[in-house]
Parts: sequence; structure tokens; C-alpha cells
Amino acid sequence: MTDTTVKHVVMWTVRGETAEEKAAAARHVKEAFESLRGRIPGLLRLEVGIDFSRVSHACDVLLFTEFTDEEALRAYAEHPEHTRVRQSLGDLRVGRYQVDYV
Repeated sequence: MTDTTVKHVVMWTVRGETAEEKAAAARHVKEAFESLRGRIPGLLRLEVGIDFSRVSHACDVLLFTEFTDEEALRAYAEHPEHTRVRQSLGDLRVGRYQVDYV
């Protein structure tokens, strides 16, 4: 049996002048995305991790999601709950990297 679930991975660098400001921003991003659990059709799995390494080349927050298929991922991008989360975060995220794969 072939796994056809779609994985959507996003990593961000967050805004903050101090370590405390960056940590607060990272927690806010984590909580905002975790609020999507159970609200998006086709979203099978959602994990949000905050980096603790603090190495200079690390991103601050990672979102790992799995969807039933590519159509579910596309629908997620436009879903009102996802839009609400993106808008609530404003400009907290200053760098963004993404990978989608099967």
C-alpha cells in the first residue's frame, strides 16, 4: 500500500529584539497554529515545535502537517480558520521556508 498523504512543513524565524521577545513570539505562533486542530477538513496531523538549540542557522518554529491529499492542502491554504491564524500573527514571522511532499 502506498502512502499518499501530503506532508506540509513550514519553518519560520520570528521577530524579537531580545531572547524573551523571540520566545514569546514563538509561543504565540505555536498556540495559534495548534488552535487549528479539528477545524480543517482533511488535516490528519498537526505538530508545532519551538527550536531550543539557539544556533544561528536554526529557524525558531516548525509546523508539520499531514493532509489526506493535495486537494485538502489547497483547501487548507484558503480555509477561514487558517486565514484567521495568519492574520492574527501579523508580522511576527520574518523568515519563512516551506516544503510540500508526498
